[in-house]
Amino acid sequence: MKLIIISGVSGSGKSVALHTLEDQGYLCIDNLPLALLPALAEQIPQDDRYQKCAVGIDARNSPASLDDFPLLLSALDNKKIPYEIVFLDAQDDVLLKRFSETRRKHPLSNDDLPLIEAIKKERQLLEYLNAHADLQLDTSSNNVHQLRQQIIDRVARSEKNNLSVSLISFGFKHGIPSGIDFMFDVRCLPNPHWNQELRSLTGQDPAVIDFLSAEQDVNDMLQQIGDFFEQWLPKFRDSNRNYLTIAIGCTGGQHRSVYLVEALAAQLNEQQNILIRHRELI
Repeated sequence: MKLIIISGVSGSGKSVALHTLEDQGYLCIDNLPLALLPALAEQIPQDDRYQKCAVGIDARNSPASLDDFPLLLSALDNKKIPYEIVFLDAQDDVLLKRFSETRRKHPLSNDDLPLIEAIKKERQLLEYLNAHADLQLDTSSNNVHQLRQQIIDRVARSEKNNLSVSLISFGFKHGIPSGIDFMFDVRCLPNPHWNQELRSLTGQDPAVIDFLSAEQDVNDMLQQIGDFFEQWLPKFRDSNRNYLTIAIGCTGGQHRSVYLVEALAAQLNEQQNILIRHRELI
């Protein structure tokens, strides 16, 4: 039995997420009026069709209904209905571009409320869902196919008590990823960028791997991060945590962070469900 609540700002990919879950065998209901959530919860234990169910809840609900959302979650807890909240978001400039390209109307925009203000208002209305989400996904740098794969890997394939760990490499000069649980800054480590022969390569290339693995500071950093998570990931899993996102950042997101994410994944992979994403290599 599994209930997935998909929420997020308009233009962030909620429809893609729901369609993906539907393809994975979920019964999906988009734009569910929140007042009907308790009735749906009553059906879940009684009807086999609802054993894998996903609902889309967003700002198309009335503000008053959204204010009642904490009470509705308490009702699910009281009925012992397991649920997960997945919240999708994207940077403002990305959302503006997506609405411009699709020429779709934002559900809150009107003649008196321009698009950028509608986006801000929508985030305010959905603030509680975002704050209490089990998984937050920033889709700014995702195309449709990449988002579909993320939903399959992190949501559809996740099971109770099976911690899904996402390792993300990124470059600080391109901004910090959102929705992360742990972040490590490795800009203090030797940088292959200053070696002309390595500059155009990435942390996945043998020459860069050889360069970084020969540096004691790199090995110490990897060992200490790995020891930390080897000790504490089982604790997160035992506390019924389903998702954990770990980000490792260097300056450009091409060499050091990529190498450390790959090496850390290899170190932890025997115990956890590890997913790797190199944001700047997309």
